[in-house]
Parts: sequence; structure tokens; C-alpha cells
Amino acid sequence: MFRRAFWFTAGAAAGVWATTKVNRQLKKLTPESLAAQAADKAIEAGHRLKDFALDVKSGMSQREDELNDALGLHQDPDLPANVTALPGPRRLRAIEQDQNDPTTQFSYNRNEDH
Repeated sequence: MFRRAFWFTAGAAAGVWATTKVNRQLKKLTPESLAAQAADKAIEAGHRLKDFALDVKSGMSQREDELNDALGLHQDPDLPANVTALPGPRRLRAIEQDQNDPTTQFSYNRNEDH
């Protein structure tokens, strides 16, 4: 008698466990759940891509500094902060003219000497 009660209880518990497991899997396969999972994966991929881009940018900056040091190119304090190229003859004439005329504002164009 106890043996039958034990197996009946074990079977009922296994049935409840299996039913719960199947229902959880079915809920994971609903369109809303699949959309949420896809959105989470997209956000995660975006974060990874952003981290990769930041790593590439820092590596580029580091390598540029190494090359500038190797070539002896250093930042000139008279030039704007974002300019690292040496000015050509046209640019030097323009700088001299603009130093005489303080009202003239100019922008540095790297392509004007080429």
C-alpha cells in the first residue's frame, strides 16, 4: 500500500514538473518574448560594437602619437589644437598676412597646399 502511494506521488510530482517545464518553454516562444530577446541581443551587440570602436579609437590615437614621436612631429602651440600637420608656404603667407590684420579669421585647410 505504501509502495503504491509512493509511486503515485512520484508520478504526480513528475507530471507537475514536466507540465511546468513545457509551459515555461512555450512562453519563451511567444512573439512578445522572442521580440524582447531579439531587442536584448541587439542592445548587447550595440554595447560590444561601441566598446570595439572605443578600443580602435584609443589604439589609433596611441599609434598616431608613436608615429609623431618617431617622425619628430610635435604640436605647435600657435596652431589650433586639432591641427598636427606642418603648414605649407601658402599657409605661412596667409598666417603672416592675418597676423597683420587681426579682424581676419581663417580656417586651416590641409588640402590647400596640394
